[in-house]
Amino acid sequence: MLAVEVAKSLGLPLLEWHIKSTTKAQQGLYEYDAVSRLRDSQLGDERVHDIHNYIVKGMLWQAFTSDTPVVLLIDEVDKADIEFPNDLLRELDRMEFYVYETRDLVKAKHRPIVFITSNNEKELPDAFLRRCFFHYIRFPDKETMEKIVAVHFPTLKKSLLREAMEVFLRSARGARAEEEALDQRAPRLAEAAARRGHPPDALHSKDRKTIIPPLHGALLKNEQDVHLFERLVFMTRAKGG
Repeated sequence: MLAVEVAKSLGLPLLEWHIKSTTKAQQGLYEYDAVSRLRDSQLGDERVHDIHNYIVKGMLWQAFTSDTPVVLLIDEVDKADIEFPNDLLRELDRMEFYVYETRDLVKAKHRPIVFITSNNEKELPDAFLRRCFFHYIRFPDKETMEKIVAVHFPTLKKSLLREAMEVFLRSARGARAEEEALDQRAPRLAEAAARRGHPPDALHSKDRKTIIPPLHGALLKNEQDVHLFERLVFMTRAKGG
């Protein structure tokens, strides 16, 4: 991942904030643990008198207050609610935020290098995109993909992997090629074939009546992908006679 390589090359710490569908922008700043404070008050804990003890620092807070510059990765921002990016605009612009519970203003000691990734599952707001340098990672060529797969699955048989790659590349050209598939789908197809005892040539279908290749479930993620792929293959074969 680019953020990891940049952090390594610059010798900077890397902070990772992995976004889920339930993630809120506020969690990147801080969270007030009112439940723990209530529990401690019932137990007579002295910590309850200082509200700072119940403020949980988020990744942006940690990045802002780090004594050295850091690389901050906000991973898969498009998984969250559509308002999530907009909720971070002010903080990322001004490099500061206000903690209402403690009445503290948290300012960045050093501006972090922020990487924000998206799988394009939903469109991001224009106001957010205008503040970003956009870098599109193009679909890799065959040689690059083989190197990626080799790093994660070094024990796969070369002949089986080669055939799996051929099937995957054809499928990617026919259907939609998603970045997250680069180091997963092709080796998954080869692994599935190996587990079932299929030889490498089993990944090629010689029967033109077959709409999709064997073990297509390792390539296509959902029902919509399968239907789309079937239509594209059918149209391609119809044109080819």
